[in-house]
Amino acid sequence: MRVTKVGHSCLFVEEGSLKLLVDPGNYNPTPLVEGVDVVLITHEHDDHCYLPALQEVLKKNPAAEIITHEAVGKKLETIGIKWTHIGDGETLERRGVKISSYGTTHARIHPDLPVFANTGFLIADRLFYPGDSFYVPPVPVEILALPVAAPWMRIEECIEYAKVMKPKIVFPVHDGMLKPECRGSSRMLPEKLLASHGIKFEDAVEGTVLEW
Repeated sequence: MRVTKVGHSCLFVEEGSLKLLVDPGNYNPTPLVEGVDVVLITHEHDDHCYLPALQEVLKKNPAAEIITHEAVGKKLETIGIKWTHIGDGETLERRGVKISSYGTTHARIHPDLPVFANTGFLIADRLFYPGDSFYVPPVPVEILALPVAAPWMRIEECIEYAKVMKPKIVFPVHDGMLKPECRGSSRMLPEKLLASHGIKFEDAVEGTVLEW
């Protein structure tokens, strides 16, 4: 198995003759790879499913099959993109490579926000990417794509999740928001959720001077 990290949570996975692209979002460069057979999308958020990037991918790979769940499917249908359904616990096989779906729910960001759908993908019975969750599938995992930074997690949870999963190898994903230009959720959510409590949010980046 060969895995190329495009950025954030976007992975280009080569297993046998099968080439898969996982979660082309807007926190990473547009993955202009060719020969993609399957695109896997864990959930609908733009940092995992960015429609302009996906359109560019499909221009280069018009025969690519998108495999995902209903919530993402509805988003894709708004611009006429076809998709293949996979449900929790189901397995599809493409070119002799198994693709299994595990989990249904995005990790909670805040009680005042809606709960989103999310699935993790196990590729070739080896590589598991949980999407935006710490879901533990009921099968052994050899290689874990480990989320390391998000508004829905603490680093403690990241470490403990890996200890529970007990893979042989982990590598970091979901780290795009650590770049200065990708701080959106760390600014948008405090401002949105605190305003109704009469608390004003003022942004501050490197070099900002605040005076009151």
